Amino acid sequence: MTPVELSRTVLSAVRRAVDGGELSVAVPARAVVTLPGPGGCGDYATNIALQLARPAGLPPREVAEILRPHLSGAVGVADVAITGPGFLNIRLGGGASAALVRDVLTRGPRYGHSDTLAGQVVELRVPYDARAEVIADALVRIVATQGGRAEVRHAEPVNLRPVPAPEDPAPLGPDAARWALLHPAPHDRPRITADHLVQRESNPLFRVRYAHARTRALSRNAAALGQDGDPSDVRGPSDVRDPSDLYGPSTVRRPSDRLGPSTVRRPSDTLSPSAALRPSDVRDPSDVRDPSDVRDPSNLHGPSDGHPEGDLLAALAEYPHVLRLAATHRAPDRLARHLVGTADALLGFQHTVLPRGDEKPSAAHRARLALAEAAGTVLAGGLSLLGISAPDYL
Repeated sequence: MTPVELSRTVLSAVRRAVDGGELSVAVPARAVVTLPGPGGCGDYATNIALQLARPAGLPPREVAEILRPHLSGAVGVADVAITGPGFLNIRLGGGASAALVRDVLTRGPRYGHSDTLAGQVVELRVPYDARAEVIADALVRIVATQGGRAEVRHAEPVNLRPVPAPEDPAPLGPDAARWALLHPAPHDRPRITADHLVQRESNPLFRVRYAHARTRALSRNAAALGQDGDPSDVRGPSDVRDPSDLYGPSTVRRPSDRLGPSTVRRPSDTLSPSAALRPSDVRDPSDVRDPSDVRDPSNLHGPSDGHPEGDLLAALAEYPHVLRLAATHRAPDRLARHLVGTADALLGFQHTVLPRGDEKPSAAHRARLALAEAAGTVLAGGLSLLGISAPDYL
């Protein structure tokens, strides 16, 4: 992990603390990361707690204590110690990426579940409105992932009143109708149009479901080659110094290689791991998610300095936090948008998974397959929480 990447990780920790209500500050544009000074330890140090202390109205060391658990759980960070008045000293570690993928595959659909709301009853009082009822239905499942129980009632005073849909979404079919109502933030008016049905890259629902289908196709194709996924050798950017260590010199990806389904797909496309799109088909990252909802845009969109699996690892690592926010803020739209980011990361990584040309199956291919399968687990689990199907073929 370079100092620039670590700086982004520190800012992501600050955003988590702010989102969770632990700090009331504006997230700074940058975090300074340097080598530890006298009395410090680890690989790097940051003074971000001292920087935020005055606007937070807290002693620097208390700010550091708030940030420490958020930073300790980041991919590639082995340990965080507080020294002096509130310096955060960070020790990097290898193997964190493999542990993350193994955790996703081991826990399966329960990955991201926690006891944040254990023992709590969340009362959802909704009007007689289709969108409010669909959001409440999704929240029942999302709240349950955090150990809570949501109860839905038609009663006053209403505490869940999203902007109603302008027309009946039922003609779109159950999956597209639910997505049309859940993907926008509750205060935004949903679009009830046939755009939710087209099998094109411009349709976020199609991208998410197509990405899941691609993970299943990769597993089938790997099985035909006698290859199984093994997360032992999964390595993200923080685990290596040379990009060729991740992929080998023949497969380091160029920015123009970031791929996504921008056209109607033929059935054979779901079985071909080598099908590519033109560079002109690549979507502008700013079109994919609401920038205000992205904690670290570089984590979820586009190549990350030649490490496409870094995008995917970051999305998987963020998923538990997104589930917590969706449950505590009654915002299934956060989960829907995160699934779009995860799908885009998978679609930018998928072509590195299986051997190409004269390549022989290797431990690196098995590791990439495990990462793709972990992404499929998260995509299927997230869609299920929203009440939307995740087809194996699309």
